[in-house]
Amino acid sequence: MNRRIRADEVRVIRGEDSSVSTVMAIRDALEMAEDEGLDLVEVGPNQSPPVCRLLDYGRFKFIQGKKQREARKVSRSASKQKEVRLSPVMSDNDIETKIKMTKNLLGEGAKVRVFVRFRGRQRAHPEIAMKVLRKVAEGVATVAKLEKPPGMEGRVLSILLAPSAVAKERERQEKSTPVTAAAPAANGTPTDGAAAVEE
Repeated sequence: MNRRIRADEVRVIRGEDSSVSTVMAIRDALEMAEDEGLDLVEVGPNQSPPVCRLLDYGRFKFIQGKKQREARKVSRSASKQKEVRLSPVMSDNDIETKIKMTKNLLGEGAKVRVFVRFRGRQRAHPEIAMKVLRKVAEGVATVAKLEKPPGMEGRVLSILLAPSAVAKERERQEKSTPVTAAAPAANGTPTDGAAAVEE
């Protein structure tokens, strides 16, 4: 960067789309950078002549750091994917338990891969597994959206669920809404918490 560049001659690229390039002496390139209040940054040291850009290096590093942080955030989100395993043959109680488990994971903000693994001859009847998957999907429909439809991978049939925007908004509102004590009722209105029902 700047006076650390050792080449006698460089190709300076300019413009938002890097469409403008000029070969010039390093001295002239450095003067140009100083006149514009920018840095001369070597971006193609192995080219002949080396390729440099005029840019605000401090801002460039800031933007690069921001992109890296966003990439890490996306990576962490991807790692938050959880799995819930089902069996082609399950009782209604077991399915309800799996639905509750899936809802809890979705409530934590995780994506959930719900899958059925076939054993032996079970693979000949995928409709049974599909029925179980459908029950779970319907059971969490109020808090989840189907991100990936049923798909077969080897001996596994799976769907991918993600927290729905409505559920996220509801959770955010619940967290931000303070809990207030009920005010004492006046004019003889019942205070036992029972809501009046009009006929």
